Amino acid sequence: QVRLVESGGGLVQAGESLRLSCAASGSIFRLNSMGWYRQAPGKQRELVATITSGGRTNYADSAKGRFAISRDNAKNTVLLQMSHLKPEDTAVYYCTITVLKDYWGQGTQVTVSS
Repeated sequence: QVRLVESGGGLVQAGESLRLSCAASGSIFRLNSMGWYRQAPGKQRELVATITSGGRTNYADSAKGRFAISRDNAKNTVLLQMSHLKPEDTAVYYCTITVLKDYWGQGTQVTVSS
């Protein structure tokens, strides 16, 4: 079993920055992929960014140039540094890890006011 605990969400104004953090614990193999998805009200959950244990990253077009994903393999943590936030970034952000199957965190709210 794998447990994910997210932190760092909150309310910010447009143009400001926010950093999300996620710590994974449990039966985590060395090779895995971690990432962030988000879900806005009335919309489907969508990819934000992912990063493999080898450091390969993948970003949604909406995140490219503004968000940066990183991880600490020794601590099984993944960070999402978000800059130049826009009101359309408002959503619940979910941390995920793929270790044989997908595991999800409980989500953290990010609200960007205009």
